[in-house]
Amino acid sequence: MKHLICLLPFWCIFLFCSCSTAEKEYYLFTSFHEPADAGLRYLYSEDGMHWDSICGTWLKPNLGAKIMRDPSIWRDRDGTFHLVWTIAWKKDRGFGYAHSKDLIHWSEEKRIPVMEHLPETYNVWAPELFYDDIKKQYMIIWSSLVPDSTSIGFSEDGKDYYRLYYVTTKDFNAFSEAKLLYDPGFSCIDGYLLKRAPDNYVMVIKDNRKPKHSNLKIAFSKNAEGPFTPASEPFTEEWSEGPCIAKVGDDYIIYYDLYRQKMYGATKTRDFIHFTNLADSIQVPAKHKHGTICKVPESIIKNLKRNQK
Repeated sequence: MKHLICLLPFWCIFLFCSCSTAEKEYYLFTSFHEPADAGLRYLYSEDGMHWDSICGTWLKPNLGAKIMRDPSIWRDRDGTFHLVWTIAWKKDRGFGYAHSKDLIHWSEEKRIPVMEHLPETYNVWAPELFYDDIKKQYMIIWSSLVPDSTSIGFSEDGKDYYRLYYVTTKDFNAFSEAKLLYDPGFSCIDGYLLKRAPDNYVMVIKDNRKPKHSNLKIAFSKNAEGPFTPASEPFTEEWSEGPCIAKVGDDYIIYYDLYRQKMYGATKTRDFIHFTNLADSIQVPAKHKHGTICKVPESIIKNLKRNQK
């Protein structure tokens, strides 16, 4: 007992030091500016609501039409950042991929040709990363216009019918064949997938019908790969797109691009049924466009700021 008592101060100091050295985390928001040819940009935030720019561009696009739109990022358990993005408006059946440890130095850009097996495919838009911790694999979800016999939906003008597709990968070298993920019965794009709990998945989509819709809706599933429920009623105003989500405390904050107004909107929810608009509470720099949010250590942000241009 005497030896145990003597050891107590040591363990108290050890625990205090361990807790005190835990690194603070920031929110990081990927971004691009029109006309999308300059490359990857970043925003950062301490509270997930008030954002500042980190000056400069950090990955210049060299694939497809040499643009970078809709950069989606995911940080894996070993600290590697994976990035996917749109490389062309039309007539390309792939998306871009690169990875980095520090968000400054990136691997060689690689085109992932996910829709070559469907030659009628017009485009591949807004790839979004999601990690399926049940199957231990990544999903990449995107929207494509495929005007072939597999389309069962209808659009007012007989075209512009987008649906959500996906592939899976464990290493970003080998990919599954693309599969249809969601066809809600209307043209939809910009699918963003979130796991809330076991058997509880939420996907935010854009109803891409124009001009009466162009808003965001919700679909639910018990599995990452579906099937998903019919889409909900809209929870945003018209001309909304590019959703992504930040978990802030007990709230989920859904950010989206109000592209006609050239600004960002946001709403918060805890159940994805009831929503509170946060337009007057958030601060997002001008020109910021469709990206995704992840958490990063403070050292990553400090290093980016030291190297900003």
